[in-house]
Amino acid sequence: MVTVSNRLIFSHLEEPKVKHVFEVLERDDEVQTYLHQANEVVVKRMNYNDHGPVRARIACGSSLEILGLLSKKVEPTTVAHGICDMEGAKLVVMCGSYLHDIGNSIHRDNHFQHSCYLAAPILDRIYSSVYDDPKLVLRLKCETLSAIYSHEENVQALSVEAGAAKVADGTDMAEGRARIPFLGGKFDMHSISATAIKRVDIVPGEAKPVRIEVHMENPAGVFQIEEVIGKKVASAGAVAYLVELVAIEDGKEIKTIG
Repeated sequence: MVTVSNRLIFSHLEEPKVKHVFEVLERDDEVQTYLHQANEVVVKRMNYNDHGPVRARIACGSSLEILGLLSKKVEPTTVAHGICDMEGAKLVVMCGSYLHDIGNSIHRDNHFQHSCYLAAPILDRIYSSVYDDPKLVLRLKCETLSAIYSHEENVQALSVEAGAAKVADGTDMAEGRARIPFLGGKFDMHSISATAIKRVDIVPGEAKPVRIEVHMENPAGVFQIEEVIGKKVASAGAVAYLVELVAIEDGKEIKTIG
């Protein structure tokens, strides 16, 4: 069992390319400026929850954890189709997760599209630093942009990697992460249900390889599961059939989705 947090990513940096690329993302001025500007837009101007560097790390850790569990049942699409090895698949998931929200720096509306064109030159630069084959760099770039584009809930994921990144995006829902809109006076079902959620765990499932347990203090949190991560799972392509969501209140399962 692992708990979703901004520290989870540090348990997934064993491979040299994955470790190197994560460190590059963390110190790259362009990437970090976009992430901080994203918070300028969504937090300061829209009274929305964090979409900056902390969320990027949370998404990375969750997506690599989910990919690891999925890989016990199915091959990542890039590996199955002969595009790259497992380390390359992890890079697609990690970079897609880290960069998926940088488009918020322009506008929240259609931010998944903005993220793609902002991320494209960054991916050229980063992948070229770890691969000598320019065709492989371009293919990994396309796979990563597909993962970024597919994180929008209405877009169908077309790869295991994109599905893993999409589901992981929805795991960032614990109470503390929702405090900004709630404390700012936003009292709607989204903010109230989010504050009910205390912890999110990613564990190996029995019926399905990935089980996401959402621990809450009252049933209001079920709304958050259905309206946020549930919709992402539903459009996660093949991954949708490999993930179950479980609402837990006081140690008891009160609802299962998937």
